[in-house]
Amino acid sequence: MTVSYRQPGVVLTDRRFTVPLDHDEPGGETIELYAREVVARDKAGQGLPWLVYLQGGPGFGANRFVGRPAWLGRALKEYRVLLLDQRGTGASTPANRQTLPLRGGPAEQADYLTHFRADSIVRDCEAIRPQITGGDPWTVLGQSFGGFCTVSYLSLAPEGLAAALITGGLPSLDAHADDVYRAAYPRIERKVAAHYARYPQDVERARRIADHLLQHEVTLPNGYRLTVEAFQSLGILLGGGDGSHQLHFLLEDAFVPTPGGPALSDAFLEQVQGQLSYASHPLYAVVHESIYGRDERPTAWSAERVRAEFPQFDAAKTLTGDGPLLFTGETVHPWTFDCDPALRPLRETADALAARTDWRPLYDPARLAANEVPVAAAVYHDDMYVDTAHSLATARAIRGLRTWVTDEFEHDGVRAGGPRVLDRLLALARDEV
Repeated sequence: MTVSYRQPGVVLTDRRFTVPLDHDEPGGETIELYAREVVARDKAGQGLPWLVYLQGGPGFGANRFVGRPAWLGRALKEYRVLLLDQRGTGASTPANRQTLPLRGGPAEQADYLTHFRADSIVRDCEAIRPQITGGDPWTVLGQSFGGFCTVSYLSLAPEGLAAALITGGLPSLDAHADDVYRAAYPRIERKVAAHYARYPQDVERARRIADHLLQHEVTLPNGYRLTVEAFQSLGILLGGGDGSHQLHFLLEDAFVPTPGGPALSDAFLEQVQGQLSYASHPLYAVVHESIYGRDERPTAWSAERVRAEFPQFDAAKTLTGDGPLLFTGETVHPWTFDCDPALRPLRETADALAARTDWRPLYDPARLAANEVPVAAAVYHDDMYVDTAHSLATARAIRGLRTWVTDEFEHDGVRAGGPRVLDRLLALARDEV
């Protein structure tokens, strides 16, 4: 059953689909996918081509837009848009601390979650495409992890694509998770240095908060244990266009006077909770490193292991001197599961995924080298989330791919500069520039 309704300038239609949990067993267990169709109100009766949007993540549902913001307005000039909640996210069959125990124990839960990677998402798209387009190929717009999925799409089912557009999401075709994080920590350090250059007053503010957390047990309103490492992980904000400003405003009024001495304010803790809690997107943490699994090598909590190679991120050591505290970025650690009440029940499941040695390849270099699908990719120079050198190496490995390398935007360029970014990618894919 489909339900249509209206928002300013657009007509929305809720769509639901049933797909196999394991596409290699089409007669086995099924799960449900949810997607929202969006079309401009004045084009609702027209036979437009389709564009499917693959959200970043992993583990996030598609954007809940109101009207035609960001890139969507530009897309609606010529497409019907499908905003897909990838399996396990949004209104699709959920995978979280409440539902995963239905699978059994941690080992069974981990086995289940091996079906929530890019290859399964691509096969979901191919399963529902005939129902939506009548079998015609569609255009895919992949942001961040959605771009990783798009490269898998080009590897597994290029016949389903009319064009592929990628923003901040060209993955390495052969890097192990360790390689990804060894490249990431120096980028993160550069982003932190740029933040302190913009807001030098934040050096002392961050040190003071970190020192307080080393000396006190602090719990957020939802039960999240705010350790100094968790505080450092707020650096994930620095990968977005306005993230440095958000972090600055968060730090500026952290303390209040109390009868027992200075304490972190309720307002500060509430804001930090909004940034750090995984309650709305637990899959992001649980399957995060598995997106880099592609052979017999386990990921083995790569971000945590590799962090030890960069002692400048050790807050306790930093505070023995007078240097600036370094924030971290898009990394998930074992302690993340100890801190967050939404993740604590899934710690053993995450451990089981980190130990797996049977990952299947997600990309096909030979097929990518013979690619015939028009492909364009925005590569954000010194992107904190995705390594530029890795992205450009992959761009060279995909036949016909055209890149737009820019430092005008951060990782969220498709949000911050959506119409211009999408315009540029479409022009490149169509060989108009």
